[in-house]
Amino acid sequence: MQDKPALYQIRLKGHLGPQWNTYFEGFTFQNSENGEALLTGVITDQAALHGVLAKIRDLGLPLLSVNCVAFGEASGSPE
Repeated sequence: MQDKPALYQIRLKGHLGPQWNTYFEGFTFQNSENGEALLTGVITDQAALHGVLAKIRDLGLPLLSVNCVAFGEASGSPE
């Protein structure tokens, strides 16, 4: 795996409130009716990915999936 910026979608069980915007800076998130949250954002490399996953672990939120949706093409803002 190469260390290039990529757009990731991370699905979590549970909802996130607006106060988590600064904790997950650079990410947008959407809460769905089925009780899940979808975080979307650009992650620069594997170290940054592990940092985000550590934040999720520290919150105790169950991780459902991690998907790279645009490898090496991300510009810095999820659209």
